[in-house]
Amino acid sequence: MKIIRTPRSMTVWSEGLRREGVTIGFVPTMGALHDGHRSLIRAARLQCDALVVSIFVNPTQFAPTEDLTKYPRPIAKDHALCREEGVDVCFEPTAQAMYPEGFQTTVTVPALARRWEGAARPHHFAGVATVVTKLFSMVQPQLALFGQKDYQQAALVRQLVNDLNLGGAILVRPTVRERDGLALSSRNVYLSPDERRIAPLLFQSLQAGRQTIEGGKSDVAAIERIMRQTIEQEPTIHVEYLAVCDPDSLEPLPVVAARAVLLGAIRLGPVRLIDNLVVKMPGGKSGLRVDREVKVLTD
Repeated sequence: MKIIRTPRSMTVWSEGLRREGVTIGFVPTMGALHDGHRSLIRAARLQCDALVVSIFVNPTQFAPTEDLTKYPRPIAKDHALCREEGVDVCFEPTAQAMYPEGFQTTVTVPALARRWEGAARPHHFAGVATVVTKLFSMVQPQLALFGQKDYQQAALVRQLVNDLNLGGAILVRPTVRERDGLALSSRNVYLSPDERRIAPLLFQSLQAGRQTIEGGKSDVAAIERIMRQTIEQEPTIHVEYLAVCDPDSLEPLPVVAARAVLLGAIRLGPVRLIDNLVVKMPGGKSGLRVDREVKVLTD
């Protein structure tokens, strides 16, 4: 496995392979890799000739009050996972290389970023959109994979790639969960034993909402009330939002007519967790394309 540390070297490597007709797959990460990342890497490995995984804790998507300096960085374990899964390149640029002195350009996707995670973390999605644009220009993938757990981010990236003609297909893979339903996240390591025990209530609240919709109830106020009743049985959980939204625009729905995405964010002590479920009324279509079967996607 090759480790590349500079944007220029990454671009030279990618351009050389593309000239030879090699298909490049890309899994962007901030490291602290877990089985959710592994599922993305495996799906990409099956579809591409060459596979790049970026490991870059992007400072521009963290607010001054957030956990940038504490974010886990187990680089030896990350390298071991990548080697096990046949990754060809780990791209590990420094913050200085990505944002050199004088850097001032920011990319935004205003409509998709204005609610939910965007409201809770006002600078977050500008940092995400900017770094994704830069990474795509360096790696030049034909296929990039993202996880459904960060549903709003995946929707925003797909919009960004389409709007800016960055090339390549975006594949969204299902959320990988622990046996009790908790979505895998690098931040789960911060949970105390008691917090870890009750953390699955977020998923259980979303499941309650999904069951309500699949049972034929379409009134969003009633659906959200059921979700809150499920999670508020535990008083130590602070609910930031539980919402029923249009799966494309992420705008709140008054009524579920065909399809919806249930979005949730909670705090357990200092730890913030997010999750989602895509649901549909009987006979409706699904939301953001989440590929349960590995498919070959081309430009």
